[in-house]
Amino acid sequence: MFARLRRIVSTAGRVVTLAVVAVLLLAGVAVLGLSQPSVAGVDNRFGAVNGTTTTIESDLRVRNPTPIGATLGGLTVDYAIDMNGIRMATGTKAGLSVPQGESTVPMTTRLANERIPTWWVSHVRSGERTTLVVNADVHSAALGTSFGAPQVTREIETDIISAFNSTAERPVGSSPTGGPVLVVRGTSARWGEVSATETTVDMRFVVHNPNAYAVPVSELGYRATMNGIEMGNGTTEDRGVVPPGGTRTVEATTTLNNGNIDEWWVSHLRNDQVTDLRIDFSARFELPTGTVEIPLDPLTYTRTVETDVFGNKVDESGDPDGTATPTPSDDGLLSVGMRGTTAVDTAVR
Repeated sequence: MFARLRRIVSTAGRVVTLAVVAVLLLAGVAVLGLSQPSVAGVDNRFGAVNGTTTTIESDLRVRNPTPIGATLGGLTVDYAIDMNGIRMATGTKAGLSVPQGESTVPMTTRLANERIPTWWVSHVRSGERTTLVVNADVHSAALGTSFGAPQVTREIETDIISAFNSTAERPVGSSPTGGPVLVVRGTSARWGEVSATETTVDMRFVVHNPNAYAVPVSELGYRATMNGIEMGNGTTEDRGVVPPGGTRTVEATTTLNNGNIDEWWVSHLRNDQVTDLRIDFSARFELPTGTVEIPLDPLTYTRTVETDVFGNKVDESGDPDGTATPTPSDDGLLSVGMRGTTAVDTAVR
């Protein structure tokens, strides 16, 4: 009887021991689960830029809640930036360690400027809209797991050509009788065909002839610049005849050279993401006194294009999410008036 009692007590002891071990194991798993590191957010800004490369500086805010104050090592960070689904930049940083609590992991990624024309085409085709997506993933060799940052999604919009739409009357030139050669009563523009090499803008001019004689428009010329960089120039011939006292619509196509978009991008960043667009026009008229070429200064189109790609520029009220400074040049190493709106799970700076 005593032997049987001892066996029962021994068995019960083993059961209790196993239960205690199981509880401890479960508690350890729970602690590890609760103590898993996480990425609290990502801050981005443009760094140096040169003719071929744009540097993007990023800070990942990593939380290491390990309760024993240990440093978490063996971390690898993978980072990617997409614009309209186009992979613009990637980066990897290995062998990192982060202390207990929240710390910052700096990252540097490099964007090849040769990708900018492809993005530009997608931006125009999407109605001057770009979706910026930033993904970051951190892998811990010690824990054998990965944990990602909240995905950053930012909508960027521009409005480059809509201000060309106008019904203002603008006299151009001087006729032999002393009045204007023509009076432009309206202008309009819309994006035309966009290819890998060219971006076209279809323009219309409603012109009135106040004279007693017909005015043939034999040629209409244009020159487009962005931050002083020539984007396109050309002429369109035989634009028709405006009869005496009549009104006609003159159509013209402005063609931008996408091969210069990457050069414009560099100027845009160095100018604190601001671009001055300018399109100058000229026309050749057949007047009774002969052929004259007249600069159409009243039709000169100017537009300031401003972007805020990462949402860290100072706003007009002076309240910054970050400090806006012109992007520095880096010639040795190595976005009108519309700001992007942000939809993010974490702050973008």
